[in-house]
Formats: sequence, structure tokens, C-alpha cells
Amino acid sequence: MKDAFGLPQSLLVLGGTSEIALATARRLVVRRARTVWLAGRPSPALESAAAELRALGADVHTAAFDALDPESHETVLGKIFAQGDIDMVLLAFGILGDQAHDERDPVAAVRVAQTNYTGAVSAGLVSARALQAQGHGSLVVLSSVAGERARRTNFIYGSSKAGLDTFTQGLGDALHGTGVHVMVVRPGFVRSRMTAGLEEAPLATTPEAVATAIELGLRRRSEAVWVPGALRVVMSALRHLPRGVFRRLSL
Repeated sequence: MKDAFGLPQSLLVLGGTSEIALATARRLVVRRARTVWLAGRPSPALESAAAELRALGADVHTAAFDALDPESHETVLGKIFAQGDIDMVLLAFGILGDQAHDERDPVAAVRVAQTNYTGAVSAGLVSARALQAQGHGSLVVLSSVAGERARRTNFIYGSSKAGLDTFTQGLGDALHGTGVHVMVVRPGFVRSRMTAGLEEAPLATTPEAVATAIELGLRRRSEAVWVPGALRVVMSALRHLPRGVFRRLSL
């Protein structure tokens, strides 16, 4: 069960090698989370992440999970939930893709959509049902400000995050009053492996800053978290710009 501050004592990470997810897991372990499940494709990186969290004092398990295999999600996640209640599920998997390449390769573009949206819909619904069955818990979903408005430079990735964001909001409404808390997290440009080599956007942030915002959101039982918070105002303005003006912006 969660502690007196609303923070989880058990955590399931879907996307176990995500830098944001690991920064969040480290922060929550320091705050008394004791059981952590890292679910992802088996790899040395997944085992290294587990070892790092064990060194902080957590009881850490790994599980083979593939976002692109939704037919396996119910079985894989069901086995994890069968081991005991999970206070928080962090849905953190996703890929950025390569916009210029993916426009010329529809199969690659579809892979971005299937990973970021289709796989997340499946894993999100399975996790939500399990949390509802146990009567408590939080589902935290990493979205992106890229989903707020289509941009020429990343509309494939942005469209997948727009779908995920809308899905998460609707799921939160569906679970309202059940004891399950759903929170969508909308970071801006995050300095990480995923964005290495890309030109840094204004108001760039770090995995650690996103983790701090997630912790605060859990304490407040927020439904949406922007990182940094100023992006909420910025994106509100950009959403309402006339399309012709928006096209001329260098974004």
C-alpha cells in the first residue's frame, strides 16, 4: 500500500530501461518504495538497471515484456500482479523514430505508432483492470508536449503521443471513483539517450526533473503534470495560433 504521503511502496515499470523511469524509480526507492518490477526486453541494460536499484535497497525483479506483442500483455502482467499488489504502474516505453526517414518508410512509421500508442493502449488497459481489481493504485503514463499540436518536424511521433494522451485522459475518467489514480505526464525536450544528437529545444529538462515532477504529482494526486510547468502556458498559446502563423514558426 502507499505510504502516508501517497507514494508507492511497490512499483511496476513498463519500459524498464527508460532513463525517466529509472530516475523515477531511484527517487521512489529512496522515499521507501521496496518492491520494483522492471519489465522490458531482456538485455544487459535491463539487468544493470535492476542491479542499480538493488544497491539502493529495493527488492527488484525483471520480466520480459514487449510493447509490440500485445497478445502477451495479459499473461505477462497478470503473472506480475499475481505476486502481490502493485501500488504504481509507470508506463514509460516509447520510441522517437526518425521523422525524415519514417516519412519515406511507412513500415517504420507504423512501428512508432504501434510502440507508442497501440502497445500502450494494450498495456494500459491490462494494468488498469488489475489495479481496479485490487482496489487501489496509480497508473502514470509518460506522454509528451509533442502531442499537443502537430509539427512538421515530428508529426509521426507527435501523433502517437496525441493518441496516447487522449487515451490516458479517457481512461482516467473511466476509473474515477474506483480507487485508481491515473496521471498523464507531459515533458518537453528531455536530455537523454533518445534525444542525443538533436538540437535542444527551449525549456529543455532532464530525467531527474521529470522524476521530481512525478513524485509531486503523486503526492497531489494530479491528473496531468507538465515538465517544466511553464510549458502548460506555452503550449496553450501554440495550440491557438492560426495554422498559417504556426507553419512559419521554427519549431
